[in-house]
Amino acid sequence: MAGDGTEPEAGINGQDFGDGASGDAVPGDGAAGPVIAGAGPAGPAGERATVRLRDGGPEESPRYAPEWLQLRESADAAARAQDLLDPLRIRLANLPGRAGLVVHDLGCGTGSMGRWLAPRLDGAQHWVLHDRDPYLLHFAAVASPRSAADGSRVTVETRRGDVARLTPDALTGASLVTASALLDVLTREEIDALADACTGAGCPALLTLSVAGRVELGPADPLDAEIAEAFNAHQRRSGLLGPDAVTVACEAFAERGATVRVCPSPWRLGPDEAALTEQWLRGWVGAAVEQRPELRERAERYLRDRLAACAAGELRAVVHHSDLLALPRPAGNAS
Repeated sequence: MAGDGTEPEAGINGQDFGDGASGDAVPGDGAAGPVIAGAGPAGPAGERATVRLRDGGPEESPRYAPEWLQLRESADAAARAQDLLDPLRIRLANLPGRAGLVVHDLGCGTGSMGRWLAPRLDGAQHWVLHDRDPYLLHFAAVASPRSAADGSRVTVETRRGDVARLTPDALTGASLVTASALLDVLTREEIDALADACTGAGCPALLTLSVAGRVELGPADPLDAEIAEAFNAHQRRSGLLGPDAVTVACEAFAERGATVRVCPSPWRLGPDEAALTEQWLRGWVGAAVEQRPELRERAERYLRDRLAACAAGELRAVVHHSDLLALPRPAGNAS
């Protein structure tokens, strides 16, 4: 999830690390080009295509590693906005002819969203897990929850592919779309397509942990603001929305008649999260340096000092994210 959703970047002193706070990237391959894990591959010729893939080629290596996703899972779970669950539950409970929920999890990674959400919803659930990495899909399926809040059965299936755009029929039969750290690595056109698909199907969307572009570090350092500014610019490269994504998504869903709610979902990192904080710092600073190479010398000193404070249990970080719940009008309801 890098930098809240992008691919790994080459870091300071030649080290590779994910660029950040709210996406699913991890130190590792240093390959170039944004990746968006998500909604299932286009089928063979003659089958209905529900997903258009980004160009990248079948040999492109996976970008996300389970070690990073596991490292951040508890911070993600603590950050997600509980206040969005009641309006979501009310909407799902009133679905017409409901025999069970069908939930599409875009860019599922190791399945942390399902592990968090499925036990908080009542009723039978079938989760459709989408990711580009077959190993992550296997991990997500094996580690998925088996029962809902009321003890009803939870089942899963997996679909491999990278989502750039959902076609209007991609969500036929879906009760809910979920994703974590996805919006900030989309373009405006891709968010419009996602909003089109969800509102066209009358399908609610719970889109969590999108980078908000704000970081608070204590104790403060004079370079904090400059690193943050360079990181945010990195997140906006190549037409990606980065910290503007939630605002754009709110507008896109509202323009299509959906009711939209946004709640803060910050990571609050202290001594108990030192391992996560260390990896996040490396990615955050590394992305800033990639964006502004002239920062390198000062950034190396900054990172060294910050890592020492982290190891000593003296560093606190609040990494701001936002959760969005969009409730479209039910399909077929033009009012």
